[in-house]
Amino acid sequence: MKAYKALSIAGSDCGGGAGIQADLKTFQELGAYGMSVITAVTAQNTLGVQGVYPMEYAAISGQLDSIGEDLTPQAVKTGMLFSSEIIRLVADSVRQYEWKKLVIDPVMVAKGGSALLQQEAIQSLVKHLIPLALVTTPNIPEAELLTRMAIRTLSDREEAAKRIVQMGSRYAVIKGGHDASGHERIVDLVYDGERFTYMESKRIDTPHTHGTGCTYSAAVTAELAAGKPVEEAIATAKGFIQAAIEDQLGIGAGHGPTNHFAYRRRMRGSANARG
Repeated sequence: MKAYKALSIAGSDCGGGAGIQADLKTFQELGAYGMSVITAVTAQNTLGVQGVYPMEYAAISGQLDSIGEDLTPQAVKTGMLFSSEIIRLVADSVRQYEWKKLVIDPVMVAKGGSALLQQEAIQSLVKHLIPLALVTTPNIPEAELLTRMAIRTLSDREEAAKRIVQMGSRYAVIKGGHDASGHERIVDLVYDGERFTYMESKRIDTPHTHGTGCTYSAAVTAELAAGKPVEEAIATAKGFIQAAIEDQLGIGAGHGPTNHFAYRRRMRGSANARG
């Protein structure tokens, strides 16, 4: 059996819905061997973030070197990086170890509103890391911060995607879940530097969406690790997160986590029905 390795460089979510925990669950469900570099430990649950405790620089550097020197991943994703110093360290490691398939989930704010990226770190992300990215996957508020523009319409999203590609990312995915227009359909916009692709799904009325961004980008990463083309990887991620939101777990009293089991169970059910 060929083992495809996927690496997540992100924060730990003790509640299990987002961050490293969500990424490793997603990798496993999509058949990738998951590895992690923990940048910060968070105390959080479905009600919010109670604390953020960044790892020491040497601890992050040591983890990156341990992976780079022995366990070369086929694809890498970044999540919560917290500070400019950590962003520059990660960018240096990506270049040093020549990790080519980099997916950036620009995690900035938790579902409950707590900041997960220092304000001055945003420009470090733009300057040092996005130019190394194969795919960058912001939601609308994150795209606004990255591009310094207001995003209200689909045309605005197209312009934001262009700007992110101009920053150096090969692909930009502007996720539509935060669209405030009230539409019953969610449109994720994909831009490859030449053309736009629009991926639609039904909007689900639920508070249980904690970790959707982490899970989406992790699914893209797992598929890239397996050698899938970028747009196919994004389409699978779209299906994965839609299933994870639709088949609710109902955990916690606030913004509960998505169901990482749902996609593979659906695929198994479809295969059994065909058989």
